[in-house]
Amino acid sequence: MAITLDQTIAQKQRNWLSSVFASQTFWVLIAVVLACIFLSFATSSFATPTNLYNITRNVTFVAIIALGMTLVIVTGGIDLSVGSVLCLCSMVLAVTMHAGYGIGTGIAASIGTALVVGAFNGLLIAYLGFPPFVVTLGMLSIARSLAMVASNNTVVFQFGPDHDKLLALGGGAWFFGIANPVLYMAVLALLTGFVLRWTRFGRYVFAIGGNEHAATLTGVPVRKIKVAVYMISALSAGVAGIIQTGWLGAVTTNIGAGMELQVIAAAVIGGANLAGGVGTAFGAIVGAALIEVIRNSLGLLGINAFWQGTFIGGAIVLAVLFDRLRNLRQSE
Repeated sequence: MAITLDQTIAQKQRNWLSSVFASQTFWVLIAVVLACIFLSFATSSFATPTNLYNITRNVTFVAIIALGMTLVIVTGGIDLSVGSVLCLCSMVLAVTMHAGYGIGTGIAASIGTALVVGAFNGLLIAYLGFPPFVVTLGMLSIARSLAMVASNNTVVFQFGPDHDKLLALGGGAWFFGIANPVLYMAVLALLTGFVLRWTRFGRYVFAIGGNEHAATLTGVPVRKIKVAVYMISALSAGVAGIIQTGWLGAVTTNIGAGMELQVIAAAVIGGANLAGGVGTAFGAIVGAALIEVIRNSLGLLGINAFWQGTFIGGAIVLAVLFDRLRNLRQSE
């Protein structure tokens, strides 16, 4: 029986709609939109320009790191060190600039530190077979300790001759009043999405997470790709640290503490599968947005801020449950 062009188009539209409705990212996005609508009516301060500006700016730090974390999770790994790497890179930037060096030198030192840390994690995991949980848990402690050593556990708030440039970099709004961190996040999200969707590297990342043994047999350079994704994860933490340093105007050794939970939560809530093989850049952004809306809403609704961890942890469990139910339905 011949199939007409109209039937083919209708079939593709149905397949596209079914894939959208089956997407965890789609439903998380709906949750973010509904939460924003509810809070706009429930409180008088949520929809104000100042609060919306703060939300969009605050979400960027978790979102940027979640982009790198998504690549790691897609390969079936995990990186628990990102909060401490952010702290270390921020402190390297601050100490370097405080010593009188320019912003370019400070950023280069910070990025170089992130890449070295990421390469160290990746080499131990990919070439020596160490479990990612163990390696990155150890780096969580090492990186923060090195940050304390670098600063003698003091607050750094003077950044040398380029002090104002750094503050403008992280705290300014150069285009149409949009906070600079939001612009950085958008560019990095587009870049990450392009890499995952349209490049050979992205296909290799998904192949490793889907079936590492099969990927090896088909010629995928598994070890090199693994090292690369951990370097990207550390790099994303370093970039977020540079931006956050410019926004805060000071660096302490407590910066980034506990951030790894929020980053992993953002990636998982946004649709990344902890078993590997699934994840998107857009999902990481949406997951980070939901976490920030939850955090912001607690104060506006007069709820104790200590409930934040409960809500985030519950969201992770629901995200994993959603994924499990979807897999069971597909298997049937």
